[in-house]
This record gives sequence, C-alpha cells and structure tokens, in this order.
Amino acid sequence: MKSKALLLSLAAVFLLQTGCSTVPVTGRSQLLMVSEQQEIRMGLTSFREILEREKLNTDPLINDRVQRIGRRIAAATGRTDYQWEFKVIENDKTVNAFCLPGGKVAVYTGLLPVAQDDAGLAAVIAHEVAHAIARHGGERLSQEMVVAGLTVATVMATSDSSRRDLYAGLLGAGAAVGFLLPYSRLHESEADRMGLIYMAKAGYDPRAALALWQRMAAQAKGKSKLPEWLSTHPADETRIRQIERWLPEALSHYHPSKN
Repeated sequence: MKSKALLLSLAAVFLLQTGCSTVPVTGRSQLLMVSEQQEIRMGLTSFREILEREKLNTDPLINDRVQRIGRRIAAATGRTDYQWEFKVIENDKTVNAFCLPGGKVAVYTGLLPVAQDDAGLAAVIAHEVAHAIARHGGERLSQEMVVAGLTVATVMATSDSSRRDLYAGLLGAGAAVGFLLPYSRLHESEADRMGLIYMAKAGYDPRAALALWQRMAAQAKGKSKLPEWLSTHPADETRIRQIERWLPEALSHYHPSKN
C-alpha cells in the first residue's frame, strides 16, 4: 500500500507541475514543465558556449546570405519577441544547422554545398527554427523529468534492493525506446511540416525541401544506419514520403518573393 501511495503521490506532483501547451501550425498538445523564459535562458547560455569553442566564418557574402534568409524565415514565424541571431560556423565536415530556444541560429559551412541554393538553405533554417517555435527542447526536457521521476519512484517502491538497479535499467531502456525516441522522431516530422509552411510564407518554394532531403538521402546511401525505431530521426524514406504529403498544404501559403 505504501508503494502504491508513493507512486500516486509522485504522479500527482508531476501532474500539478505540468503545463499544457499547443504547438503552432500542427495544433498538437504537448507536455511542458519548464517556462519558455527558462528555455530561452538555457538556449542563450548554450549558444554562447558553442560560439566560444567554434570557429566562426568571416566571409561577408556567406554571412549576409544566411542572415537574409534567416530574417525572412523568422518574420514568417511571427515571433517578433525573439532576439534572433544568425551565425555561420566554419566546419566543412559538419552538414548541419541548429536553432536554440529564443531564436539563436547557427549554420555549419558543410551544409552549404548540400543546400545548393537559397531555397535549399531556407528549408534547413526553417526546419531548425520550427524546433524552437514548437518548443521541442522544453518538451524533451519535460519528458526526461517525467521518466526520471518515474524511475526514482519505481526504485523507491522496490523492496528488494538487489533488483533496484535492474528495474531502473529496464525502465530507462523501455522509456527510451517506447517513449523518448518516438517523440524525438515526432519532433523531427513536426519541424519538417512547420518548416515547409514557414519557408513558403517567407517566399521560398517549399518543393525545394523535398529536393534537399532527397539529396541528403542520396548522400547517406550505403552508410550504416540504425533501424528507424532506434533512431532519433525518421528514416529518409519516411521523411520524404511525409514531405510529399504535406507539400500541398505548404504550397497554399507560397507566393514567390521578388527579393
């Protein structure tokens, strides 16, 4: 009885601390146990730390291009309250970009050849920006807090001390595969869908996103990859199929830019 009462008490605490929010564009309800201001503070701290240890690109043409595209994407989100920043990190081996809470964006130079043109680069930036707008970082942190709390509750409720580590390990592995990883893949798909709409609203043809991810898939072809159910990202085939399905929605927001 004590064990059940403990579990119920901890569950009640989590429920009381939980805030419900709705993701823009998709309308999905999400679990949030941290405030947006907390997220933004953590994002700014992480951004400063990254920029301190990375080499920044100083090419004015590349920086102007990233900032021009980034500002258009940022305007399309409607989040004028964010202190947007756009940096270029000099690293030709890293094909990536990121956006931290509060609008702190960085693009690695290794991404530029794969992006090819402004629309391709807009697709990546819009995807990363969508993660911040959807507050995926805060949601992931909240989920990890819940898993940690349930793990502690399970361990405390186990009378056999010799089995506590086993139960904690099994619960942690099960939560990762059955809860955290599926949500991570959901976040990626959600950012794809939102990104398509943001780039379209910014005046970039969202069909360029499909071409971009097809190039990404071709680049990764032949490399060993985890099965989708063990990965943080959808499989390339899944991602391309989803983008094809969402393109009509994005195209309804698309008006070619004259700039």
